Amino acid sequence: MAGEDEGRQVSVTPAGEAERGLIEGLFQFYLYDFSEMEPADVHDLVFEEDGRYRPFPPLAAYWDEADRWPLLIRVDGRPAGFALINTHSHKGGRVERNMGEFFVARKYRGGGVAAEALRQLLALYPGRWEVAVLARNARALTFWPRAIAEAPGVRDLVRDDRDDNQWKGPIWSFVAGGT
Repeated sequence: MAGEDEGRQVSVTPAGEAERGLIEGLFQFYLYDFSEMEPADVHDLVFEEDGRYRPFPPLAAYWDEADRWPLLIRVDGRPAGFALINTHSHKGGRVERNMGEFFVARKYRGGGVAAEALRQLLALYPGRWEVAVLARNARALTFWPRAIAEAPGVRDLVRDDRDDNQWKGPIWSFVAGGT
């Protein structure tokens, strides 16, 4: 399944063990982007002595557990990002699908690549979804409600603003695909 946006061929495919190292590498850039949003009194996103961020332990589970799905986003056949889907609800408990992490490299932002990737992954994984966004992630707060609402087959879209022990920020719940 592939879509074209502004002359770019966007594709979203499940990532197998062979792509694990690629996603681990892209994850360094994802953490780098998040580092500018980290509060000044928190020091989780700092470089190690080798110039990288510490490994993100939950990442390995995407290849080891059945309720997690790693996906690779490509533009014109080249790696451009990833999506990590799981069943963890930021409201507590489980949900059929949760956007655990979503990353599109800066080079491809603002041109519709992320929205096309979202359309494709919702088609690949229909069902009841949650997308939670940190309150301090201004760019994501703009992107997600628009991209979700514009994706074909999305219904029952609800925004829940949270500020509790589970999550600080909005959580969008919706159904994608099906009838």
